[in-house]
Amino acid sequence: MSDGFLDMLVFVRVTEAGSLSRAARELGFSLTVVSRKLSRLEERLGVRLINRTTRSLTLTEEGSRFYDRSVRILAEIEDAETEAASGKDSAIGTLKVTATFAFGVRWLAPLLAEFQQSHPMLNVRLDTTDGLINIVEDGYDLAIRFGDLADSSLIARQLAPNRRVICAAPAYLDRSGRPSSIEDLVNYDVVSFGDPANTHWTFEDGRSVNVRSRLGSNNGELAHRWALQGRGLILKSIWDVEDDVASGKLEIVLPDQRLPAAPIHAVFPHNRLAAAKVRLCVDFLAARLKRAAPRAV
Repeated sequence: MSDGFLDMLVFVRVTEAGSLSRAARELGFSLTVVSRKLSRLEERLGVRLINRTTRSLTLTEEGSRFYDRSVRILAEIEDAETEAASGKDSAIGTLKVTATFAFGVRWLAPLLAEFQQSHPMLNVRLDTTDGLINIVEDGYDLAIRFGDLADSSLIARQLAPNRRVICAAPAYLDRSGRPSSIEDLVNYDVVSFGDPANTHWTFEDGRSVNVRSRLGSNNGELAHRWALQGRGLILKSIWDVEDDVASGKLEIVLPDQRLPAAPIHAVFPHNRLAAAKVRLCVDFLAARLKRAAPRAV
């Protein structure tokens, strides 16, 4: 790789890492080398790309534009090398994926195992968390997320539709009665989850309600178990509760009062756009999830 492309790579890694020292560690360079290459790039371009202080790095307007172009160029180079070495339909290296715990265990784990088996030169790592993480800073190639996406610096592709439902164990509803309106929900216990927990429920018609939660967790699967034990209502993706609803372990309440949909998205950084391993995995997941989508989505 020429000095120009190497300087561009250093600039991109510094931007994504948020510090020169972290970028130096990731690249295997000394801090001095990274600083020198960044300065050389700015001198050659005649503009400052990054405003640097002892505590933070901030892209200038010129730096932001140059970053967007640079990640695309470097991704195309990476993909060209991958295709030359292994063919355009081969996924190699390591694919690092993050998803929520319940969806990761129930759906992604078997699908990713199948995908890896079809690409034996690929290593797959699936990490699950119900907290929102920075996939760029934490080095993920791909995240599976639900609902609207606030971060416009990432690329998103919808994989499947997703309906959210309010449900509870029949035993809890037998004890407490079944709500007949949105307003009735304030009288029921709710099992909440997330960080922060979602206790403000908004419906498609614009009405909303603040529910009470005496049991909550950052883990959606744990909250799901509490709901199965009859501890209260829970708001869940139909992908998570379809089997329990079908078997009668959970019952959907207020089925005619629809909540806004939260489609399932594959989310990845710009610099992963052209990587064969990401492209092939996203195509694979989209096809499989489309076939597996619950009838109630």
